Amino acid sequence: MAGTKRQQAIRKALRALAPAIPLADAEAVVALAERRHMKDLPPSTALWLALGSHVRHVHTDYEQLLADGYEREAARFFVMEETDAVLTGWGCQRSVADSEEAEAEAIEVRLSRR
Repeated sequence: MAGTKRQQAIRKALRALAPAIPLADAEAVVALAERRHMKDLPPSTALWLALGSHVRHVHTDYEQLLADGYEREAARFFVMEETDAVLTGWGCQRSVADSEEAEAEAIEVRLSRR
């Protein structure tokens, strides 16, 4: 497998996380995960964020909701089930809905420690 260790780790994480992802989608997700602003994140985290973002922007009505004036968080909420359905179709066992809840709880914990 060619590429840097990080690129290899991202591809390996994608194969494990979404084994049935179509090739075109896989290439787009890997490209997103390799972007400069993701470089400080662990490969698995960068991959998960890129995967969710790709599905949300390409396979749901997220962009249309934003164009209709919805706030980002509201638009994410309204496409969450559709996003999870695409991920499930690709063999992904992880849920965007669960991740959103976990992120919110982590933020609350951090804020309560201040």
